[in-house]
Amino acid sequence: MRNILEYLEATVRRKPYETAFSDGEKGMTFREVYDQARAIGSFLLSREFRGKPVAVLLGREPRTVAAFLGAIYGGCYYVPLDREMPRERLEQILATLTPGALICAEEDEKLAESLNCGEIIPYGRAAFGIIREEALAQVRETQLDTDPIYVVFTSGSTGVPKGVIGSHRAVIDYIENLCPVLKFHEKTVFGNQTPLYFDACLKELLPALKFGGRVVFIPKKLFTSPVRLVEFLNQQKINTLCWVTSALTLVSSLGTFETIRPRFLQTVAFASEVFPVRQLEKWRRACPGARFLNLYGPTETTGICCYYEVDREFSEEETLPIGRPFPNTQILLLDETGKPAAPGEPGEICIRGTRLTLGYYRDEQRTAEAFIQNPLQDLYPEKIYRTGDLGRYNDRGELLFLGRRDNQIKHMGHRIELGEIETAAAALAGVRSVCCVYDGENQRIVLYYTGPREPRLLGEGLKEKLPRYMLPQTLRHLTAMPMTPNGKIDRNLLRRAGGK
Repeated sequence: MRNILEYLEATVRRKPYETAFSDGEKGMTFREVYDQARAIGSFLLSREFRGKPVAVLLGREPRTVAAFLGAIYGGCYYVPLDREMPRERLEQILATLTPGALICAEEDEKLAESLNCGEIIPYGRAAFGIIREEALAQVRETQLDTDPIYVVFTSGSTGVPKGVIGSHRAVIDYIENLCPVLKFHEKTVFGNQTPLYFDACLKELLPALKFGGRVVFIPKKLFTSPVRLVEFLNQQKINTLCWVTSALTLVSSLGTFETIRPRFLQTVAFASEVFPVRQLEKWRRACPGARFLNLYGPTETTGICCYYEVDREFSEEETLPIGRPFPNTQILLLDETGKPAAPGEPGEICIRGTRLTLGYYRDEQRTAEAFIQNPLQDLYPEKIYRTGDLGRYNDRGELLFLGRRDNQIKHMGHRIELGEIETAAAALAGVRSVCCVYDGENQRIVLYYTGPREPRLLGEGLKEKLPRYMLPQTLRHLTAMPMTPNGKIDRNLLRRAGGK
């Protein structure tokens, strides 16, 4: 197998008229996805866009998937955007990208016209046109598994988004090793929560195409009403969730399970932030028959590269392991000199294997800084990816995530992991979510949190759990934690606030 389109083409022969993607009301069958994607590919070829990036400005809806696949049929690579993105971010991405074309909803044509984005193609104009079989076949004959299929833009430390380039080979390796571990099959019904302009959605969209399962795009408004959200899961008979931790915590921390519980869940996978043990246990009690898996992986390694299936009880002070790498992926834990970290000692998590992406779009410097020669061998070229994350192995041989390298600080003569402070705070009753940052200018540790616990009581609880030098000098109660578009806590915003 060398092309991800083979997933769709095999499934459409088996079950053409079954629903592939829906929003709970309207949906698209595998045949509709197949036909519309090939029509889009044909349209792009007629405009001679082959080999160029194609921006896709659509929402979290079924036709967006057809647009992604259509770009690949046309010998292009798709770049997912979203109308909810701030205009400045859209402009930054498009300035880096300079796409040949932009596919958008008819109602977004005016927005697209105001941006520098190449030819504007309303979705309906391309998706229901002529399918050029001969032209599509010629593209397929010359496509390689190393060809790019998408560019996903993530937040950059400089404030400028980074475009990560994914290839057929890396994505196929990801899906072929992910599916057996998470036990996806043709009866899997995914409840999608993540935006489609991040790589996180791949672990739902492509297994559905591979097996003939179904993806339900959960309406965003339901996440403001957890009871209605769980009702929707039950109505749609959703049995698999691959959510960011903050979405799961939102449901469990508000007492939702005292009113209603998910009835069909078999698999609950979570990523992006540390899942507080207190909240995880609420989910496990509510769904005793489900498997729970902690996932870890950066966009630069085509999504998830490590997993841990929860197989035992944890105290509220413990952090869940991220476990072990998926097959055909290796984790290197390196110290500051590039040598393997000593047993039990922390090191930077570095990754090698087919799963590595092609680097950053039009950014050779940052690509060279992050995708480096493997320092453990010098006999031939071999790239590894430096994640910037710290980890260590526990006594069971499980990998533990310790936090970002830039979250390790020197304070009062002590080296401190801010994640350790967050774990201690999250274990206290009345605390829902936490984020710890360091205000270097004033040399103080600042802890932000949500939940009903009073700051004074939070401080007293931390004194019982942490040594004096690790205690935050400032506690800030928030009604809601600021989040990035992909569901992570916006740590950069809180760092800039500096406890103010």
